[in-house]
This record gives sequence, structure tokens and C-alpha cells, in this order.
Amino acid sequence: MMLKDSDRIFTNLYGFHDWRLKAARARGAWDGTKAMIERGHEAIIEEVKASGLRGRGGAGFPTGLKWSFMPKQSDGRPNYLVINADESEPGTCKDRDIMRHDPQLLIEGALLAGFAMRAHESYIYIRGEFIREREVLQAAIDEAYDAKLIGKSNVNGWDFDLYLHHGAGAYICGEETALLESLEGKKGQPRLKPPFPANVGLYGAPTTVNNVESIAVVPAIMRRGATWFAALGKPNNTGTKLFCISGHVNTPCNVEEEMGVPLRELIDRHAGGVRGGWDNLLAVIPGGSSVPCIPASQCGELPMDFDSLRDLKSGLGTAAVIVMDKSTDIIRAIARLSYFYKHESCGQCTPCREGTGWMWRVLERMAKGQAEKGEIDMLLNVSHQVEGHTICALGDAAAWPVQGLIRHFRHVIEERIDAQATRPLASSVPVAAE
Repeated sequence: MMLKDSDRIFTNLYGFHDWRLKAARARGAWDGTKAMIERGHEAIIEEVKASGLRGRGGAGFPTGLKWSFMPKQSDGRPNYLVINADESEPGTCKDRDIMRHDPQLLIEGALLAGFAMRAHESYIYIRGEFIREREVLQAAIDEAYDAKLIGKSNVNGWDFDLYLHHGAGAYICGEETALLESLEGKKGQPRLKPPFPANVGLYGAPTTVNNVESIAVVPAIMRRGATWFAALGKPNNTGTKLFCISGHVNTPCNVEEEMGVPLRELIDRHAGGVRGGWDNLLAVIPGGSSVPCIPASQCGELPMDFDSLRDLKSGLGTAAVIVMDKSTDIIRAIARLSYFYKHESCGQCTPCREGTGWMWRVLERMAKGQAEKGEIDMLLNVSHQVEGHTICALGDAAAWPVQGLIRHFRHVIEERIDAQATRPLASSVPVAAE
């Protein structure tokens, strides 16, 4: 199983060619966009539904279905499309390459998605640390305006304004409702749902929030047809996907592959294999830092898709594959992720505000072996107290790596505790006389 070059959507993923409008059009961008719009709002939504496209930002919710929730008749409020470019999940760097190397795909996709949902305005919320990416994307938007591809009275027949908003570096603003709060100029904290954004979103108006990759593939689906996209990958896990492979591999990379590609093939073919060979593999985090790790014994022919990873109690997430070889201190690695979630918690919900710091402190002690074995189950119990008990999914994201560690590497924690318990006291420590 390997994606054919003719099926690639992101043909300038590595920036070998120019990102500007003229070069993008030579690669096929903006070809027949007006005809796609002339097919009508519902035709685009139905085509995206038929393609089986699922959200590429982590949750994997069917994109066409999400679009269909937007109101068909206006009650006087405008409809908005918001594009989530706040790519802050550790290990993930796919949207960044789309924006800096192939931005016209995103802009054209925004127009088509905006038209499908009857939105005349769209906002791209870009991550605070993405400075050069913002400059390229803004220049690309300006080029699209100058060519009358977007804006008022554009050549495609749907008035559409696209605004680029720069975030301030908060991970929590990747959560859709915290993003909307931030976009409105408020503190980036998630909103209670309901009401859902499709009813009360940006400025109290109907809004859909989509990931950059989800939007950027829409023009290709419309040009080549839903049946072409649905034929790639597996049932319910269709199309191509950008994978970010990092960690202990010989050639870390971003690569576009079919959904369902075996994990070992992905690593060996595109990332030069595991450092020290496949037998040196300890574990893989398959979808960005918030999904549970899976041990080497389960990694061989594992299909990289939403359903296969869910069945292993992990997830595809953002498809950021973090590879860890046997030199990794797995407890300390997960402790470091726990510190990240502690640091990025907005503090609005008590289970997350208190639980993330508690889990981090216990893992720090476990990494040194300075814990009791009974604390392993206590830590697992606390992770379940956090999971599912918060307004947004950051609580889940903090709990799942801890659960994955205990599920697959409990023996490592126990061995660390035993080793510390049998270690002789240092000579400098005063010992009571016998």
C-alpha cells in the first residue's frame, strides 16, 4: 500500500516549488472554482459527505455532516467559517507546511467551504509562534484578493472576505470555543456547550470551526469527485492524510499517505526506519502527545486510521507519530507531557486545574522511583477523575498519556520503585546506630 503520486493533494508539501499564486495555479489550484460554486450550496456539502472526509484536526468528526448543521435560512445573523490554524499539539507540524508552501489550497478551500455554509466571511486563527507562516499566508491572501478570486464582486460569484488573525501562543486556543473567545478579544477559555457554535458561535452567530487540512483538501475532492477520495484508504477512514513522523527515526518528515497505511511501512519507507532498527523500538505515540502510547508489540502491521487506533484504546488524533526507541525513559517522557498539560491548562475547571499538576508531580516522583506501588492505581484513578469531567478535552488529553503509560508500562514503574527501594543509602547520609 503506497499512495500514487497522481493521487497526492499536497504537491508542494516540501516547498520545492514556489508558493505564489501563479505557481499554485500551474499546479491546478483555482481551476474551475466558479463551476463548483455554480453547482450550489447543497451540492458541495453532499459531495464532501459522500467523500467520507473526517476532520483532520484530531476528533475525526465527518466534515460534511458538520457543515450540514449550519442554518440554511438566515435569521438576520451572518454565518461564519473559522479555520483553526492554531497547530499546537506537540509532534504536529502538518498545517504549518500547508500554510507556508501551498497556501492557495487553503484559501480556495475556504471559499468553497464558506459558500457551502452560506458564509461571506471567514477567519483563519493562526498559532502565535507561526511568524513566517503568517507572512506567507497573508501575502497569499493578498494575491488572491488582487486576482479577484476572493473579496467583493470576485470572479467566482460569491462575495467572500478572508481575515488572518494571529494568536498569542496558548495551546488551549486550539479548542474551538476557546479559539472563538480569543478571536472576540476575550481570554481564551472554552465555552460550555450547548449552545454549539453552529447555533451560537463567533459574535453570537452561526459558526463552523474546521482544521486547516480539512479545508485544504476540499478543492481536490470537488475537482476529482467524492468517489476518487472515498476509494483511497479504508471504509469510514477514507482519503489521504498528512502524517508527521518525529522522534527516534533516521529521517523525520511530513508525508502524505493513504489512510490505513501500516505503521511500520510508514516509518520504514518514509522516515528511514527506527534508529537502531525495528527491534530497538520501545513505543509509539501515534497521534500527537494527547493520545495514549502503544508498545512495540502492537506496532508492526497496525493500520494508521481512526478506527484501528481507537480499537487499541489510542487514537489517530492529528497523525503526529512520535517514535521512541529503547533508550527512552518512558516514565520521564510521559511526565514531560504531563508538565505540558499542567502548564497549558486554562484553570477554568477544577479537575483539570488541580488534576494536571497532581499527575505531573506523582509522575516526577515515579520517574525517580520515589513512590509506592499503591500510587500507580491511585494515579490511574485520578486520571479517570479528570477524563470526561471538564468543559473541553484538555482534561482528556492530560489523562490519556498517563493511562497509556500505566496500561502498557506498569512493570517499568514497578521495577523503578523496586530498584530505588533496594538501593543502599549513600555514605554521606547519617544512619542510626544498630
